[in-house]
Amino acid sequence: MPIRIANNLPARHVLEQERIFVMEEDRALTQDIRALKLVILNLMPNKIVTETQLLRALSNSPIQIDVELICTASHTSTHTSQEHLTKFYRTFDDIKDQYFDGMIITGAPVEKLPFEEVDYWPELERIMEWSKTHVYSTLHICWAAFAGLYYHYGIPKYVLDKKVFGVFEHSMTYVRPVKLFRGFDDLFYVPHSRYTEVRRSDVEKRNDLRILSESDECGIYAVSDLHGRQIFITGHSEYDKETLDLEYKRDRAAGLDTDIPVNYYRDNDPAKEPILKWRSSATLMYTNWLNYYVYQETPFDINDIKSINNEKLIPNRDEETHG
Repeated sequence: MPIRIANNLPARHVLEQERIFVMEEDRALTQDIRALKLVILNLMPNKIVTETQLLRALSNSPIQIDVELICTASHTSTHTSQEHLTKFYRTFDDIKDQYFDGMIITGAPVEKLPFEEVDYWPELERIMEWSKTHVYSTLHICWAAFAGLYYHYGIPKYVLDKKVFGVFEHSMTYVRPVKLFRGFDDLFYVPHSRYTEVRRSDVEKRNDLRILSESDECGIYAVSDLHGRQIFITGHSEYDKETLDLEYKRDRAAGLDTDIPVNYYRDNDPAKEPILKWRSSATLMYTNWLNYYVYQETPFDINDIKSINNEKLIPNRDEETHG
């Protein structure tokens, strides 16, 4: 996969060990093609882990991708070194005059707080508003999905009594798969780790949104607008095999009464290794997003994104009718 990232980003060594093709900056500059431009707003505390997970998930496409990493200026990360942030990350003000084919906004460990009490909420509002005119398709993950649905559509989140924690079985909402889930099996698995949810009744009040996938056990998983320019994913398809295990042990060490993650450990025994059962569907979802919602739809002249008006776009019938 020709994904272009900084030559000495820690994720590069991990991905190369996994035999994922990571293109050097110098080589990318010599290729006479129009690479896709992606920006990742990383809100997670351990940014190195999250950036590696996302770059792996994006790595199964023949399309050359240039990735820009940004972090908030209004919040100082305490779990990632300032040296790493200075070397590999920029802020919104650094990139706000650019246009991007795609954007990913990650989750964040602030989900129990009201949105307006999150210290970087005003900055995130600016970024989400900017994305409507400077990004063709934005993928919101976990907390960012709830934040995006709230900001763009006024849909509230609800705090749950118990953490949704484990690997859950999902299905597509419609008989004919929409583009994001083309090639998926009838049932597939997704990791979740969250204390909040959005409710079907609230989403269904909006005629400009579609529920694409859900779970009988943990509710809505994927929501999209009619054009695929705003997509909201409540789970963590990008998670590594060990991520839920590390979270479970961290919670227990902190004295939290966190249940064993559902459908995760072999024989449901935390002393045994986890079973990886979501990697193939995760890879396919990110590949579908890059292909159908970014590469196939974004204008060749990336600056033309500013003139695209959703009101004049015809909803793709794959997203509009599901017979």
